Parts: sequence; structure tokens; C-alpha cells
Amino acid sequence: MRKINIKNKKNIYILITIGVIIILLSSAALYNLLTVDEVKKEVEILEPTVPIMQLLTKTYAQLKEEGLLEKIDIVDDRISPYENQALIFEILRIRHRGLLEKLLRPGISWRIKPEFYFITEMDGAEYVSKDVSQRSQTTEVLFNTWDSIFQENKIVRNVEEGQETSQVTLSIIEREKIGLLKLRTRDVAKDSFTLNYCFRTGRWTGDDYFGDTDGYGYYLGDTFEIWFNLYQPDHDNDYIPYWTEVNILGTDPTKDDSILDPDNDGIPTYWEWRWGYDSHAWDDHANLDPDIDSLSNIQEYQLEKWFADPFIENIYFEVDYMENPKLLKKDFIFYEESKQGLIERFAQNNIKAFFDDGWPNTPPKGGGQKMPYVERISQDSGMILQYYNNYFPDERKGTFIYLLLGDLGGFQHPAKGNIYDAIYIWTVQSESFSPIKKLQFFLRLGVIPTPRGLRIAQGAALLHEIGHVGGLTYDYHEGIDNGTYNIWLLPKKEYKQTWGNYMSVMNYLVMYRLNLFDYSHGQNGPPYDQNDWANFHLGGWSRPSPMVEEANYNARDASGLAEIERPPITGYVYDQNLTKAFERAVGDWSPNTRWNVEWEVHRLVDKEQYPHYRDIKVLVSPRDVKGKYHTLWSLYIEGDFDAEGNIVFAHGIPFGTLTLD
Repeated sequence: MRKINIKNKKNIYILITIGVIIILLSSAALYNLLTVDEVKKEVEILEPTVPIMQLLTKTYAQLKEEGLLEKIDIVDDRISPYENQALIFEILRIRHRGLLEKLLRPGISWRIKPEFYFITEMDGAEYVSKDVSQRSQTTEVLFNTWDSIFQENKIVRNVEEGQETSQVTLSIIEREKIGLLKLRTRDVAKDSFTLNYCFRTGRWTGDDYFGDTDGYGYYLGDTFEIWFNLYQPDHDNDYIPYWTEVNILGTDPTKDDSILDPDNDGIPTYWEWRWGYDSHAWDDHANLDPDIDSLSNIQEYQLEKWFADPFIENIYFEVDYMENPKLLKKDFIFYEESKQGLIERFAQNNIKAFFDDGWPNTPPKGGGQKMPYVERISQDSGMILQYYNNYFPDERKGTFIYLLLGDLGGFQHPAKGNIYDAIYIWTVQSESFSPIKKLQFFLRLGVIPTPRGLRIAQGAALLHEIGHVGGLTYDYHEGIDNGTYNIWLLPKKEYKQTWGNYMSVMNYLVMYRLNLFDYSHGQNGPPYDQNDWANFHLGGWSRPSPMVEEANYNARDASGLAEIERPPITGYVYDQNLTKAFERAVGDWSPNTRWNVEWEVHRLVDKEQYPHYRDIKVLVSPRDVKGKYHTLWSLYIEGDFDAEGNIVFAHGIPFGTLTLD
């Protein structure tokens, strides 16, 4: 009998062991692949029995409470199988709201920038932003600014695997100087908000929620306004939670959907999910404008990194300034105090105003450029075109308004075509004012030529021209641009007793008052006063104007004006019965907090010719607004008829389905 070599026997055992390990590893890998493929397969056939837009913006608890969860075929109820579970809180911008109030008060308190920091509490874990620690050393770092734009912060909190929700609180603490000599300080809590985040759907509720009236990912406090974002680590890095991808969207949780556009409507899946649109149904995003601010959904998507919200009015400006060639004179600048005053006035009326006066990460020829000097520019001369053509990026035309600061003059007028997207205003620094010029500005216009007075004057002048962007013109209220008062210091008695009651920057007589810096709220009543804010309408500035204003146009005779007809909607007809049904359902609800609206429902008449068009388009326009754009309508929402003949809308604000009798 032959003996087996011990060494060969050991080699055989080693080979057998290696073979078993390979088989086990291959089986495990194959199981995982089959599991993922099975999830993908089930995702592909997922068809919820409820319109998807009714599911996209809710938390898991809301879906359950409203009975929607039982109408979903749950493929996988896990929260985060491919990623360790955590919550990420981004504080994108904090703006102190107090500068305008200080600027309008006598004194120099407006010169002192505030100091503040924030505290977050995420499931009980506290983080204090001022205490910056590294290697056992801590340095105190405070915000020392009126506006922390582009000073973003991120806080991460690990959570237990399978945890369904997290509670997050943000508090803003301001450091105030106290005592007679202001040598001591105290930290005072100013604003705070709390959110409850859902890990399955990526939505949150609490002091901010999807569909609230001042914006999503935004909080307006008494002292501060804050932009933020909440999300969780995600395997495919598209920031759409696994549960939502698998059970609602039917997308691949291992593939980045932030850049995919399965319905070919020009906007990728992530943006449509975030704002409540179905990423698998074509939407007319090139024309949809649910916040009635002249920016279509596609433009709002393009402006996303600059805080654009498609359901809240936004207005964007690119700011350039002329160099000053005069010896020892400073260039024409945009005062920070004027800018913050403007931002605050609009925030008070639920409009987000943004001024690129030198932002980082912008297109070539973005804001903050120094321009060639021209002593005077008028709207009739058309000279603004040379700046608009050569220094204003083409990709910003239609989304930003071009603002040029220079020496003499001021107007809001089309630079090219008949779109009113260019503004020119004068500006000057107090040390550049000669004594004679100071006296002239004071006597003729009422401009107080002090550092504070010039900042108020610059802000008021720009607010005046933005009023024209919002349709406020002499044609609809004779107190606007009315120069018949003579001179500011000695106005005519008749003017004082009539149009003098119109307390607005649109009124030349009171435009530069140190305690104004605002549109009128209509407090003095008609016929000489009006509520400018109730008539301020951004829904038309980016479109060709309803009227053509020729050279030497004088608003007081209107002889140079011609009105433009309203074009039809291709493929659709107005449906009176559907309009009445929609009006009954929507009641007094308005997508704008300043004015009531009227609605029109248009029905598709040729589905064969336009197969990807929605069955219904709902248009909206302000009701009883007196302004240049009052005849213009915006596309608010679209919808389709379901099997029962009811209308299912493309998003859920104010409701997802209209049941027809």
C-alpha cells in the first residue's frame, strides 16, 4: 500500500479551503447582485394607485395619517441599506434684518456691524458655531457682518440605523455691547426654529415645511432670515432618499438621478422631486411660473445655487459700476447699506431680492465689473446697450436685471428689444461732492449729502426704478414720476395738498426723505395715495412689454404708447366651465400673499398633434392690480384628466386633484 506524502496532503487541504472560500464569496456577491436586481425589477413595475405628486412632498407620518401609505406598493421599507445613517444640516446664509431700521434713524449706529453665532441641537447633540476646535485648542469665531452670504456651514449628526425621524433646532445668538462705554458684552438669543426630519422621504415639518408661505428651506425671524438645507448621506449621491427612490419615484437607488431627465422636460429628477413634480411626466417648465415672478421653472432651476424657490417671488440683479476718471475721485460704488435696505424691504413683503455685485463662482463678466465712464446716459439715447451687449452675460439675460451705477441720470428701460431688464442710476460718495453740488442736490431733490443721506438716496433711487420693474408707472397712478411740484424745497401748495399725500419713493417730492425708503402702503387713501405693494407685480418684466415706449415719451400725454395684443396658447382653448369649477374649488386662495388673483383654465384640443402636452393649463393673473403688467397672465399649473374625468394636477399646491361634477 502506497503512502501519501504529508506535504502533498497539506497542499490538497489548502486548495480545498481556498476553493470553499471562493465559492462562499461568489455566492454572497451573487446574492447581493440578485437582491439589487430584484429591487430594480420591482421598482420598474411600481405604479402607485394614487397620483405621484400627492406623495412627493409629504413625510412618512403624513402619508400614513392621510391614508396614502396603504395605496403604495412598498417594495422595500428599509431606510438606508447602502449607507450609514446620518443627518446633514447646512446653514447656507444668515442675514441680520436690523440695518435698515438703524439707517433710517439719526446717528451712526448703522456703521457698526453685528456679531452673532448659531447653535444647533440635533437629537439632543449641541453644536456651537463660535467654538472652533482642533487638536484640543478652541478659537472663538463670530460672524461679523450684516449678511453671511457665501459663508456656508455644515453640521453632521450620526443617528441609529433604522431611526425614522430626527429633531433639529437652530438658534441665532447675537453678541450685544452694553454699558455706558459699550465695553462689556452679552449674548442674547434672537431667533430659533425647530424641524422634524423624515429619513424615508427627505421632507421636514415644523417651523418650516414644503408649501409654507415664505419658502422651503428658509426661515424669516424677527431679527434674522436664514437659508438652510437638510438631507442625509445617500449611496448614489443624488440626495433623494433610498425609500423614496424605491417606493415612490421608481428610480434606481444606486444611480445618480441628479443629472438624469427621464421625461425630457429640461429639468432633472432631483429638482423635480424637491419641488414636488413628477420626474417621469413631461412638464412645460419653460413656461411654468407658479410664483408669478417672470422666472420660469427652468430659469429657477438654473438659479438654484443662488437660493431660487419656484413658489416664492425672486428678483435678481447683476450690478456693475463706472470707473471715475476724475482726479482723486473714487469710483461709483454700490453701498452695502443701500443693498441691505433693499433686501429688507422686499423680505418684509415676501420677495427675495439678490444683488450680484461681485459674487464668487459666477459666469465670466458677472457682477462687480468696473465699466468705462460716460458722464450722462439717458434712456432715449440707448447708450445702455453698449454695456448690456458687452458686459452682461447672455446666459443671464431673462433671469437677471442689469444694473449699472454711474454719474448723472436714472431710468429703467429696455436695453435691447422691448424687455425692461436694464436699470441705470446715479451714485456718488460724500467726499466726492463739491459744496455747490451738495447744495444743488439738496435744493432740487432733497438729497441730504451726508454718508447716511447718500446711502438712503441710493437705495431710494434704485427702489424707485425697481418699482417700474414691478409695473408701477404714471399711466396707472399720477403721483408716480410726477415732477410738477416745482422744486423740493419750495413745492407748489396744490401739489402738497394732493400728490403730497402719496408717501412713496415713486413720488419725486418725497423720494429721498431720510425716514422713508419704501413704497406707499396706501395709508392716506385714494385718490392721491395708493398701496404700491398691492400693485407691485413682477410677472411681466422678462417678457416683451405690453406697451412700446418710443423716444421722447412723456407719461403725462401718453402719445408715444402703443399696446400689444395678447397671443393665444398654441393647441389650447379657454374653457369657461372648467374655469368656474377650478374657481369654486380654489376659493380665495392665492399663490401671492399681497394680492388676490383670477384664474383661467385652458383645455388641449389636439392631443394627436401635441401628444406630450398636458390636458389642462391653468393661468393666473393679479386681480385689481393697477400697473403696466396687469394684462399679463402666468402659467401656474398643468394637469391631466384621469379615467373618471377628474383633473389630476402636476403638483399639489394648493391641491392635487379637482373632482368635476
